[in-house]
Amino acid sequence: MKKLFIIMLIAVGVFYIGVVSPEKPSNERDWTLDQKVLPILTTDGDILTVQNVRNFTYTSTTNYAPNYYTKEYDLSKIKRVWYIVEPFSGFKGAAHTFLSFEFDNDVFLAVSVEIRKEVGEEFSVWKGILRNYELSYVFADEKDVIQLRSNHRKDLVYVYPVQTTPEKVRALLENIIPRVQHLALNPEFYNTLTNNCTTNIIDHINTITPHRIPFTYAAVFPEYSDKVAHKLGLIPHDVPIEDIRTRYLINQKAELYANSPDFSSRIREGF
Repeated sequence: MKKLFIIMLIAVGVFYIGVVSPEKPSNERDWTLDQKVLPILTTDGDILTVQNVRNFTYTSTTNYAPNYYTKEYDLSKIKRVWYIVEPFSGFKGAAHTFLSFEFDNDVFLAVSVEIRKEVGEEFSVWKGILRNYELSYVFADEKDVIQLRSNHRKDLVYVYPVQTTPEKVRALLENIIPRVQHLALNPEFYNTLTNNCTTNIIDHINTITPHRIPFTYAAVFPEYSDKVAHKLGLIPHDVPIEDIRTRYLINQKAELYANSPDFSSRIREGF
């Protein structure tokens, strides 16, 4: 796996230099409805205000009712962060990863680094290397970003509690805030190898705790990122990773409690 990873990097590097167009990233394109609105973040002491928290209701992966809300989050009430992994069907090693921050009173805020799709675009691992997509941070209700994946895409979804302190969790979220604010004015291209969902999470974590996550193939093959997190003690590691995956797989509960007002708490029952 590691040799394959190195070969891919070399090959893609040569191809990237020779083929990629000089087009600059932009926030002014014909975006798909689910990517049209960016979050707006402001802070005042302990209070983080998020405008445009996405909370779509889905009937399928392509049919949904758009909805956004504005909410204040008290950073002094942050409890923990969850690491969520969605392996993709049909491409071994590929996955989407994102975070969900938990506050007192069962309040959750999901943060997902994604491609920002234009109308007519679909995600491609290969196109993601060649400046086909801008990068975006989606701030969303868990019912949106989890149910889209578990209930409609029918992908497996694992929700892992990260083993760290509330102070570190707050520092992590506070490190994400200026990144989102910067992207609103200075857009970037997504890159499957160097600027993807998992590499951004790793960068935020290593900014808070330098060298906490070493260079790893799992940044490019994030389906295996939970295995690396398990080895590093970032998620529960009292039993082998196969048993950890079984413990934190939430698909059945996500279907059962799809319409529950306390969806986030329900999918964590038994954890």
